[in-house]
Amino acid sequence: MAAQPAPGRAYFTRPAEPNQRRYEALRAYFTEDLTVAQAGARVGYTRASMASLIRDFRAGQLRLFAPPGKPGPGSAPKKDAARARVIALRRQGLSVHEISSRLTAGGTPLNRTGVGQILAEEGFGRLLRHPAPEASISPATAGRDTRLPRARVIDFATFPERADTRLAGLLLAVPDLVALDLPALARSAGYPGTEVIPAVSWLLSLLALKLTATRRVSHVDDLLDDPASALFAGLAILPKKTALTDYSYRLSHDHQRTFLAALDKQLIGKGLATAQEAVFDLDFHAIMHWGHDPALEKHYVPTRSQRARSVLTFFAQDSQTHNLVYASADASKATQHREVIAFCDHWKAVSGKDPAMLVMDQKVTTQAVLGELDARGIKFLTLRMRSPALIRHINSLTPRDYKTITLDRPGPHNKPKAHEDKAVRLTSYPGTVRQLVVTGLGRDAPTVIITNEQQATIRHLVSQYARRMTIEQRLAEIIRAFCADALSSTVNPNADLDIMLAVLAQALLAAFRTRLGAGYAAATPATLQRRFLDSSGTITTAGDTVTVRIDRRAYSPVLRQASLPPDTTVPLVAWPPAALRVQLTRAE
Repeated sequence: MAAQPAPGRAYFTRPAEPNQRRYEALRAYFTEDLTVAQAGARVGYTRASMASLIRDFRAGQLRLFAPPGKPGPGSAPKKDAARARVIALRRQGLSVHEISSRLTAGGTPLNRTGVGQILAEEGFGRLLRHPAPEASISPATAGRDTRLPRARVIDFATFPERADTRLAGLLLAVPDLVALDLPALARSAGYPGTEVIPAVSWLLSLLALKLTATRRVSHVDDLLDDPASALFAGLAILPKKTALTDYSYRLSHDHQRTFLAALDKQLIGKGLATAQEAVFDLDFHAIMHWGHDPALEKHYVPTRSQRARSVLTFFAQDSQTHNLVYASADASKATQHREVIAFCDHWKAVSGKDPAMLVMDQKVTTQAVLGELDARGIKFLTLRMRSPALIRHINSLTPRDYKTITLDRPGPHNKPKAHEDKAVRLTSYPGTVRQLVVTGLGRDAPTVIITNEQQATIRHLVSQYARRMTIEQRLAEIIRAFCADALSSTVNPNADLDIMLAVLAQALLAAFRTRLGAGYAAATPATLQRRFLDSSGTITTAGDTVTVRIDRRAYSPVLRQASLPPDTTVPLVAWPPAALRVQLTRAE
């Protein structure tokens, strides 16, 4: 029986688009030694038309393929209008900041990003900003406004009785901060304070940036003039960007590791993580670096589809609650395969026993480490790299070798087919594993799953891995909402601390999400920030009671019915008196 032609063959054998027909005609003439008439007849051209086509091609007047487009908008009128002025100002020795200020004053405003792009396109190097001839009077220019007060512990005797704020929603996180006992977590981790600012206030200042989706620590200027951010941290005003960065580099990986251990115990106690099931999804994420730091290694960055200098971070997510329980930015190429063992040690110290199962991609660790997990009695579920021998095995399977299973999930890919090999040996694994070849999960090639779990059904294993396939989306949501990918230069907060704060911020919003009810069970952190935390209001102080009134918005009915405590006693050591009552009032 003759082989059936592959689907899509007609697209190449019977071209329909004009440029495709021209290309096929020219290719036939130049590569197959056909005559002008023969090459033209192949795609329906007369001899005269084909001769004209060859003439135009040789003269360079025929454009068959459009050049690849650059990402971003097709045109930038503001940049084009300001280009000559930007070049002239740079030749005067002005920096990006100064050029942007001059353009704004001249009536042709262009932000610093646009100015930097023009300078890079024109071949100019980086230039540090010159000191301004006079001090800035803008409260949004921290470090240059001499009138801004220094950061210190808040004094309620001088705090205004009533203050308007655009960040009243930020204080919605206070009840869950108190429930997690942040001061105790900071003390257990050994975070240092300074003579003026306690350790918990440093953490709250950095946490405020996460909860308000402030992209970089240098953008703390946007929060300095708001009383809610200061009240949140227990300070008269937040520390400036240099102070926050300097403090972050006083901290080591051990501080973050100890803090996460104490935090996980609280999450288990609050039902935000499950110690009984103990199934975790593991994955890496590369935080891209936009500078030229030679100390950073190159890792694959999915958002750019390329390898680039980046900080490799490791995350562990509770499979049941979808909450992060562990993160580390201390991984390198030489040690990244051992991050799985580090997490198992961490979880055993927290819960008293090893994880029950780890679900991960094939690149998370090595077969030798999988052997260590098996020796510890830890079940794993991961993928197998497709070797030529494995591909031949997959191709040899017939439809009768597969069994259809039904997954309990919506969508078109809930009836995949699986084939099981029960005792498969791997190159560096000491024993044998179960191997499942699965089709119908939404991927072109079959998914090859390997596991040391011998008792679970095929349906359970495939369902478990199918749930894991969404971790990349959830990680992207968390990283985007808490700006955990904002590493731009070496002058940036300690990445390890930054990732730990993202875990803490995600835990707070997970606790807040449970207060909102079942309708928000699947709400992303960005949704909670936009609808609730990013809310304006007023702050009223009377004695030892602070009342926060949140302005009415479209989602006020949801907030009014949430299980928020109307009166929270805040025993944060940074807030005198020792206990402060915060009342949250939703506008009617």
